[in-house]
Amino acid sequence: MRKRGGGLLIEVGVVVAIALFLIIIMPLLLTEFRLNLLGRFLSLAIVALGIDLIWGYTGLLSLGHGIFFGLGGYAIAMYLKLQVPTGELPDFMMLYGVTQLPAFWQPFYSFPLTIAFVVLIPGLLAGLLGYLVFRNRLKGVYFSILTQAGTIVFFNFFNGQQQLFNGTNGLIDFTTLFGATVSDAKTQFVFYILTVVFLAATYGICRWLTTGRFGRLLIAIRDDESRVRFSGYDPTDYKVLVFAVSGAIAGIAGAFYTIQSGSVSPRSMDIAFSIEMVIWVAVGGRATLIGAIVGTLLVNYARTFLSEQFAEIWLFFQGALFLIVVTVLPDGIVGWLRSQNISLFNRRQQIATYPTLEEDAEVQHERENIGN
Repeated sequence: MRKRGGGLLIEVGVVVAIALFLIIIMPLLLTEFRLNLLGRFLSLAIVALGIDLIWGYTGLLSLGHGIFFGLGGYAIAMYLKLQVPTGELPDFMMLYGVTQLPAFWQPFYSFPLTIAFVVLIPGLLAGLLGYLVFRNRLKGVYFSILTQAGTIVFFNFFNGQQQLFNGTNGLIDFTTLFGATVSDAKTQFVFYILTVVFLAATYGICRWLTTGRFGRLLIAIRDDESRVRFSGYDPTDYKVLVFAVSGAIAGIAGAFYTIQSGSVSPRSMDIAFSIEMVIWVAVGGRATLIGAIVGTLLVNYARTFLSEQFAEIWLFFQGALFLIVVTVLPDGIVGWLRSQNISLFNRRQQIATYPTLEEDAEVQHERENIGN
């Protein structure tokens, strides 16, 4: 228990130190543009944590997290687009001849309701989708295909609603928030700080969920769901819960990304973007959490650097990176470090759900004391 408590304190201290470094030191080292870029990548790291929670620990490969990411982005964007003089409509609605604000836009006049919608709409949708899928015991590739099909539905819906969501152009040109100019450097720095804080908080929530009895149960569901069911647990409830939490996390990430990038469009719900999210986690390392953050930052910064330096062939470099990771580092960067007995945060390496007899402490005790 003392070792566990000491390791936890070390981990908390490291997370706080990294957060302070990002908030205090990085603004001194980066230009305004690069700092905004880092803020966007950190917001993407939040959604990567949610994917690692359901894929790395629970074994649910979602190829549709762009839905929840996009819904969170649209929620905050709708609030920002309503920051217009009383009686006026968002600019794109007037272009399409809309004369009255649609009823479902009305609640987004309220900032507290908007913040609630950023979390609840993606979370409840993920929970509902998860319940409909998991109660029928669909899993594996079938679950992945269903989530991917969901992205097609939502992409086409938002892409075709010019009067309601400005169609393929999405919601852009945010002006003010609480009287401050959204695009102003000081305002964007506040968004950057909030992104760092929420990333650290999300990491803490995911770490809490993946430790203790609940975390062991998630790993058991991932490794052998049938045996969990035979042990008296109903995996459906746990999978629905963790999928809903992951969807809510994606919604928060979408809101932070939208407010820092200045736009949201149906492209965030595209299939390719959802697959990219999975790649970030795979590169960093599944079931590590910290790997999801490392993979997101590494892949996105590599893409930015390569696209700037090699505009015509940078996609080949990106493809080569993914092939190397899959063939040489199947467990990701952090997974490889753990295989070399290099443990981040001084954490004990997790064992498999069913350890080998040589690693089982009870078997070793029997051998030493009974002689069998």
